[in-house]
Amino acid sequence: MAICIGAIAVLKDLRITENNMADAIKDMSFEDALRELEGIVAKLERGEAPLEESISIYERGAKLKAHCEGKLKDAQLKVEKIVLDGNGNAAGTAPFDARSDGN
Repeated sequence: MAICIGAIAVLKDLRITENNMADAIKDMSFEDALRELEGIVAKLERGEAPLEESISIYERGAKLKAHCEGKLKDAQLKVEKIVLDGNGNAAGTAPFDARSDGN
C-alpha cells in the first residue's frame, strides 16, 4: 500500500513538473525557445547525455519546436501586404498569402 501511495505521489509530481514546463515554454519568446532548442539538438548530436536524460530533453525539444512553429504561424498571420491602387498609392492592406508570387 505504501508503494502505491509513493507511486501516486511521484506521478503527481511529474504532472506538476510537466505543467510547469509547458507554462514556462508558453511564456518564452521565439528567440529564447529557438536558442534552447538549438542547444538541445547540439547536445543530442554530441551524445553527451545518458539515455534517460536524452529522452527527457528530446521531449522538451519537441515542445520547444511546437512553440516556435506556433510563434511563426502567429507572426505569419499578422503580416499584411500593402495593396496599391492604379496610381501606385497605398489603398489598404490584404492578408498575407504565402502562395502569392508578390504581384
